Amino acid sequence: MTPETVMTIAYQGMRVTLLLAGPLLITALLTGLLVSLFQAATQINEMTLSFIPKILAVFAVLVLAGPWLLTLITTFTRELFTSIPSLVS
Repeated sequence: MTPETVMTIAYQGMRVTLLLAGPLLITALLTGLLVSLFQAATQINEMTLSFIPKILAVFAVLVLAGPWLLTLITTFTRELFTSIPSLVS
């Protein structure tokens, strides 16, 4: 196994990780921003108010993007496992 092969596998793994986490993290970020703007506009300073909308938004994105995320990770894993014999020799 050459260093280039290791770096390629690591790059692909990081890319898949970003694609898996990206939609969920961006949703949580935008939801938190909207809730913060609402709290600033209404002067409601309740810390627990931001958790429920974030949880619901992330859950909705997970339900909507779940099949794509599952396909992405299973494709990566299948390609990685099928390439093991060529990597060892």
